[in-house]
Amino acid sequence: MISIQRRTGSSPGWNVACYSAALAGAFLSSALLLALSGGDPVKAFSALLVGAFGSQNALLGSLSKATPLLLVGLGTLIAFRAKIWNIGQEGQVIGGAMMAYWASLMVAPLPYWMALSIIALAGLLGGAALGLLAGYLKTRFATNEIISTVMLNYIVIYFLAYLLDGGPWMETGVTVAYHQSPPVNPALEWLVLLGQGTGKLHIGFLFALAASVVCAMLIERTSLGYEIRAFGSNPTALRFRGTNIRRLLLVVMLMSGALAGLAGAGELFGTSHRLRAETLLGIGSSGIVVAMVGGLRPTGVLLAALFFGALKAGAIYMRLKSGTPAGLVSAMEGLVLLFFLCGAVATKFKIVRNLAHA
Repeated sequence: MISIQRRTGSSPGWNVACYSAALAGAFLSSALLLALSGGDPVKAFSALLVGAFGSQNALLGSLSKATPLLLVGLGTLIAFRAKIWNIGQEGQVIGGAMMAYWASLMVAPLPYWMALSIIALAGLLGGAALGLLAGYLKTRFATNEIISTVMLNYIVIYFLAYLLDGGPWMETGVTVAYHQSPPVNPALEWLVLLGQGTGKLHIGFLFALAASVVCAMLIERTSLGYEIRAFGSNPTALRFRGTNIRRLLLVVMLMSGALAGLAGAGELFGTSHRLRAETLLGIGSSGIVVAMVGGLRPTGVLLAALFFGALKAGAIYMRLKSGTPAGLVSAMEGLVLLFFLCGAVATKFKIVRNLAHA
């Protein structure tokens, strides 16, 4: 007789098997979707791999796509580990980009590294302000953070639309199919580490790696990290311990929003070089998926960000070579999340074979 029981300890081999099965299930489901849409799964996935890893430029492009996802994923990790459901990453990414762009208009005469530091700090502050606002609404008026962060997303998106559609940041003198700002000052573009064109890797990647190290140390090795984890598991006990719950919630939302804001600043000054909604939308939602697939752990988030960065970079080549519908890439992301969540649940259980004797 075979039964399923809850697992009491950790089994690395079983965890690897569950997540490997989840990944295989996600790709098989994606292949089925491709076939149903009239595409060739083998041709599409071959093009995906070539677009993600087929050359040095392709590999650097994958790392570039992973950079903002890693930052947003780390910010999501901090909030979700405390069971504070910050769903405002889309707005925080845009808020960071907007604040960084505004700062760039003021710092052009400064030396490069000083200007870079101010722009990065402005990006952090732009995202942090939105996160802090949502935290304040929760602590002061008991406003559900899911509702407030989602509403702030719309406010920020429409405010950006105002600035770029007849507003003070609208590019004039050219005819374009979408609204955008003038290009940023070339002297303020973020330093390119490797590559060129679509396959260039900017200094924001180093910022993201540093953030992942700091986040890992924060969560696992500091008293603040202990409080964040305890707040997510037993806030009542934490309150009796003497922790200021209100202040902790504000700190968590501030850090979560700041990392998303830095992602927006890096995307603007490292990749797109123009403030445009189309290049920023989707980073926040994909970052949430990265955090969930990564199991809300820094190492897992790093690996998930690299995976989804490769998926996004390869998807561009896949659409060109195989005619894959653009919406299918988002569907693939959703399938990966769904199967990985199922895999995470499966790791909590074990299959036991009971031998009954007469």
